[in-house]
Amino acid sequence: MDKNQQKQRATAFAALHRKGDPIKLFNIWDAASAQAVAKAGAAAIATSSFALAHAHGAKDRENLPRDLLIASVEQIANTVDLPVTVDAESGYGHAPETVGETVSLIIEAGGIGMNFEDQIIGGDGIFPLDTQVTRIAAARAAADKAGLPFFLNARTDIFLRSPREQHEENLDQAIARGNAYAKAGASGFFVPGLLDPSLIERLCKEVALPVNIMASPAAPSATELAKLGVSRISLGAWPMRDMLAKLEATAKDYFATGVAKSG
Repeated sequence: MDKNQQKQRATAFAALHRKGDPIKLFNIWDAASAQAVAKAGAAAIATSSFALAHAHGAKDRENLPRDLLIASVEQIANTVDLPVTVDAESGYGHAPETVGETVSLIIEAGGIGMNFEDQIIGGDGIFPLDTQVTRIAAARAAADKAGLPFFLNARTDIFLRSPREQHEENLDQAIARGNAYAKAGASGFFVPGLLDPSLIERLCKEVALPVNIMASPAAPSATELAKLGVSRISLGAWPMRDMLAKLEATAKDYFATGVAKSG
C-alpha cells in the first residue's frame, strides 16, 4: 500500500473518534465480509480476533498464527478503500519487543491501528500496570519508526474479569490505567464489559483518551452512549455469530424443503 495513502487513512480514522458522535464499527473477519460492510456504508473496517480465528478453524486467544493474521490483514486492506484496524489481542507475545514486531507487521500489511489488550494470554489475570505501560510504549515506538499515526486502542479487561456488582469499585483502577496508557502512547481506551451508564459517563470524563464501549443487549443504546461521551462503539464477535446462526437456519430450511430461497 502507498505510504501516503495509509497515513491519510490513519489520520482520517483518528478523526472519527468524537465524543457525542462515536464511530460505529461492525467487526469483520475476511475480505468478503469487509467488502459487504464497506458497501453498507462503513467509515472504517475493524476485525474481530474471535471471528478471524474462527474463520480459519482456530480458537481465540492468539491460537491463530500471527503470520496468518497478517496475511488476512493484507488481503482485507487491499480489498477495501477504508482504514483497517486490527484486533491483535495481547500483541502475540509478552515481551515489548514482540509487541513492537506485531505493530510493524500490521503496518506493513496495510493496517492503521490495532486493539491491544492487557490480559495475560497463556497466563492468568492482567499485566501489572508498569508492565503494560512498557508494552504500549514499545507499540508506539514501532509505529513512530514506521512514520504512521497508528491508532493504538488500549483495552483493559478489568470489567470482563469482574462481576457487574464490582464494577463501581474497579472504576478508579480502570481510570488510572486509561490515563497511564495515554501517557505511554495509546490513542484510545477500550473497556469491554462496562455497562452502567453512570460509570461509563465518569470514565469518559476522567480518562484523557477516546473511550470505546462494546455494544450488547445489556449495554446502553448507541444514542445513549453518545450522550455519555463515548467516542467509539464496536460489536466484537457478534456479527459473525449472527451470520453463522442465519446461515445454519437457511441451510436447515433448504435441507428440509429442497427450495433455495434468496434474501
